Amino acid sequence: MKPPLRAGIIAAAITLVLDQAAKQWLLQIFDLPRRGAYEVTPFFDLVMAWNTGISYGWFQNQGPIGQTLLVALKAVAVVVMAIWMARSQTVLASLSLGLIIGGAIGNAIDRLLYGAVVDFALLHAQIGGTTYNWYVFNLADVAIVAGVVGLLYDSFFGRTAVKAP
Repeated sequence: MKPPLRAGIIAAAITLVLDQAAKQWLLQIFDLPRRGAYEVTPFFDLVMAWNTGISYGWFQNQGPIGQTLLVALKAVAVVVMAIWMARSQTVLASLSLGLIIGGAIGNAIDRLLYGAVVDFALLHAQIGGTTYNWYVFNLADVAIVAGVVGLLYDSFFGRTAVKAP
């Protein structure tokens, strides 16, 4: 197995395990649904949000058929990214794709188990008496965003493309 592919598979596995472990701990042990909002720092709270839609809560009211289509679309995307990762020539691209794949699988597991993605992290700031909230997210979302940033960095600053003859 090529080193870039190995790194991507490890990144996907670690992302998936950490994401699911955090969600299970928050749901089962910390009992976040019962606690409601829990202030961790002046700018970060743990909250319980069930996201039945996709990014930023889009398409939330699509019902069981919509949920099935979202899981199917996610499965196709994971397969495409896995093929991309297997063909990747750089460790950064492979790691980035692994983060995206692990995050996508983690959120898909939530959809299959609960019919919604478990979101729990809320960043906020109070400026001039007004509170500004970021979208509620989870570790899988963080991994996906980090993976996209890594792919963008790799595409702009990574190995130079080989010119075709």
